[in-house]
Amino acid sequence: MLNLAELSKLLDQTQNIAKSVGAFIRKERQHFDVKNVEHKGFNDLVSYVDKEAERQIVEQLSAIFPEAGFITEEGTNTTRSEVYNWVIDPLDGTTNFIHGLPVFSVSIALMEKEEVILGVVYEINMHECFYAIKGGGAFCNDTPIRVSKAPNLGASLIATGFPYYNFELIDRYLATLKSLMQSTHGLRRFGSAAVDLAYVAAGRIEGFFEYNLNSYDVAAGALIVQEAGGKVTDFSGGKNYIFGREILATNKSIHQEFFEELDRIWSA
Repeated sequence: MLNLAELSKLLDQTQNIAKSVGAFIRKERQHFDVKNVEHKGFNDLVSYVDKEAERQIVEQLSAIFPEAGFITEEGTNTTRSEVYNWVIDPLDGTTNFIHGLPVFSVSIALMEKEEVILGVVYEINMHECFYAIKGGGAFCNDTPIRVSKAPNLGASLIATGFPYYNFELIDRYLATLKSLMQSTHGLRRFGSAAVDLAYVAAGRIEGFFEYNLNSYDVAAGALIVQEAGGKVTDFSGGKNYIFGREILATNKSIHQEFFEELDRIWSA
């Protein structure tokens, strides 16, 4: 198993990789042509930038930690390890990137069996690198970060992600939005789940919820929220938020109230 010194070294190296790939993505955005967009599925967009960014990340991570496997969005490497696996979203917020909206990120996590032990989210446009290792606290650009102290939903700003496929649950989702519109400071939709989670960790928003997500969307950000003092569960209050395709992340203070409201609507 990795000791603290080894994990800290991996964290520094992973940050450098995220920043270098982020610089590549930022440069490509300057002359990106929408004609280069491909469709993986309904409203599921990808480009050569996503694919090349992932290739670079996989190549560099393989060099620094060759015994680890991979869980990747674009399938560059799908070899799994029994103990360690990198979980990678090379460009979280692809739709924003394609349309020139400045919220997109690189998200890299390292799992030890079923537990996330390292997470890096690099928001490319603001040059903000959020990161954490298990038990080591959470940081942004070398400054410690903590979740906000808002005591309840009424004092909270909430982020979410709109469903863009699998609309079977949309009525419950819209009912949740209606409830939150009437009981919080407001709702925001940034377009990158990794950034949403990083913002919860930094105390900029109090909570984030979304369904239809994948492990690579949330693995890094979830750890950063927890290390910043927040709480992360699935919609049932359990721990299946990495692979369970639904997540509720909060500053902890509002978690029970938020969960009860979700449960009231989603269990109906």
